[in-house]
Amino acid sequence: MQWRRHITGLAFSFVFVVSYFTNKFVLSVLKFTYPTLFQGWQTFIGAALLLLSGKFGWVEMSRITRSAALSWLPGSLLFVGNIYAGSRALSHIDIPFFFTLQNSSHVVSYIILKVVNRQEKTQWLKLISDLEQHCINYLFSVLLLAIAAHPTGDLTGALEFPSLQSYTFHCGCCASALLGFLLMLATVKLKSGLSLEHFGVWIFLSKITAMSLSPFIFYMDMNASSLICVVTSHVGEALLVYSHRDSQLG
Repeated sequence: MQWRRHITGLAFSFVFVVSYFTNKFVLSVLKFTYPTLFQGWQTFIGAALLLLSGKFGWVEMSRITRSAALSWLPGSLLFVGNIYAGSRALSHIDIPFFFTLQNSSHVVSYIILKVVNRQEKTQWLKLISDLEQHCINYLFSVLLLAIAAHPTGDLTGALEFPSLQSYTFHCGCCASALLGFLLMLATVKLKSGLSLEHFGVWIFLSKITAMSLSPFIFYMDMNASSLICVVTSHVGEALLVYSHRDSQLG
C-alpha cells in the first residue's frame, strides 16, 4: 500500500508541474491575458468531463441536492475569485512569486471559511464530498465567468488576439483544460488516500519542484530581495507542514 501512495503522489506532482507550466505558457508566453475566457474554458471542460465520468461510472459521484448546492455557493464564489485572480497573477509574475502570493491567499480563504462556518453554525464543508464540490464549483464558474466576459472586456479583446488561429494556442488551451481536470482528479485521489498532513507534504514538494524547474523553461527576473521573500514564504510553509506531521505523530 505504501508504494501505491508514493506512485499516486508522484503522479500528482507530475500533473501539478506540467499543468502550471502549460497555464504559464498560454497566459505569459502567448500572452492570452483574458482570465474570464481562459478559466471559463477550463471549468467548462472540467464540468463536462466530470459529468461524463460520473455518467459512465468512471468516478463515483452522489446526487447533488439543491440544499447542498446552495450551502456550497460561498465556497464556489471563493473558487471563482481564486482562479480569476490566479490566472491574472500567473500571466504577469513568475511561478515562484505566484506560489508565494498563493500562500497568502490560502490564509485569507481559510479565515473567510471559518467566519462563514461560525455564522451559519454548521460545517457546510462536510455536507458534500470532494467531487461534488468540484462539480458545483465548475458549473457556477462557467455561469459567472460567461456573464463577466463581456463587461470585463475579455470577449472583445480575445477577438483581436493575434494568435487566435494559431495551432500552438489551440493545443495549449486544450492541454491546459485536460491537465486541469486530471490535476483535480489526482488531488481528490491523493486526498482520499492520505491524511491532510501528508497531503500537505506532497503539495509542498510539488511547488518546490515547479519553482526549481521554472527558471530552465521560462525567463525570470529575480533579485536578492525577491528571492529572500520567496524563500521566507516557503520556509514558513515547510515549518507548518513539519509541525502538522509532528503533531500527528505525537
